[in-house]
Amino acid sequence: MIRPATPADVPVIAQLIRDLAEYERLLHAVVLTETDLRTHLFGPRPYAEVLLAEDDGAVVGFALFFHNYSTFRAKPGIYLEDLFVVPEARGKGFGKALLAALAKLAVDRDCCRVEWSVLNWNAPSIAFYQSLGATPMNEWTVYRLTDGALRKLAAASS
Repeated sequence: MIRPATPADVPVIAQLIRDLAEYERLLHAVVLTETDLRTHLFGPRPYAEVLLAEDDGAVVGFALFFHNYSTFRAKPGIYLEDLFVVPEARGKGFGKALLAALAKLAVDRDCCRVEWSVLNWNAPSIAFYQSLGATPMNEWTVYRLTDGALRKLAAASS
């Protein structure tokens, strides 16, 4: 079963994020708090949404996403920030069900695309995404500003 997350799901979402970070060898980078997660997912101005996959009432996976916008197509899109299924539930269709539910949301919301990033070493995920018809955007490189560089550039706008 795939369902939208509720505020009561914040602790399990936080744990799934930590589990994903451990899988991606990035647990050291996780600094989230459940308070921040609750505010940003369910507060007065939600920044992201979550779909949860359940098996016999237990949450076994999640997809965290938010809207972006295509200027060329003048339509919204959906950016999938995180997709994760616990190891013991993999291979049972939960990842595909989460992506199918997200694709349905995109179609229902008149979005022109769903996109995401994947680590280059994550061959199992890459093969899974390609089996669904997803194509890599090899001609694009992701750039990111964080921490000091972000604050320094923000200060330049004053």
